[in-house]
Amino acid sequence: MGGENQRYWNFFSKAGRYGGTYAHKDIAFEFGSAISAEFKLYLIKEFQRLKEDENSRQKLDWNLQRTLAKVNYTIHTDAIKERLIPEKLTGKQTSLVYASEADLLNMALFGKTAADWRAENPDANGNMRDDATLEQLVVLSNPESINAVLIRQGLNQSERLTQLNQIAITQMTSLVNNANLKNLK
Repeated sequence: MGGENQRYWNFFSKAGRYGGTYAHKDIAFEFGSAISAEFKLYLIKEFQRLKEDENSRQKLDWNLQRTLAKVNYTIHTDAIKERLIPEKLTGKQTSLVYASEADLLNMALFGKTAADWRAENPDANGNMRDDATLEQLVVLSNPESINAVLIRQGLNQSERLTQLNQIAITQMTSLVNNANLKNLK
């Protein structure tokens, strides 16, 4: 055997200078866990810490996209205010115009209105956008700004819904099928 390498399953032994016995990391962790409760506890706590860090990063990504959606929504509401709301509407009538445009975006992306979503999710906290996936929030920020442009171009709501739905479908398909984005999760 003198000096030559030998492999047994996931073990590696080397004799001589710089020699020793080595094992695959999974086997080494299992061995260490079996002989030391402190080591096992350390591994568990470290794993939990890493998972919490991962969850925090995912939540940060979601919050960033939610914030971006809110910023684009301001662009959207400004276009509604400038082009769709006559000067002599009551506050309630104005609210209905905004709600109608918000539901236009909801229909384009989610296929349902906010009222439909609330009826389906009576115990949910927040709204359908708070419940949206990261991909949906990314896509939602785009139709908001595009709808603002379409409003300023004078397209009616039906024409805008058709275009926004096609855009949402194209973008969601692209995001869901993107292998690089799947690796980020």
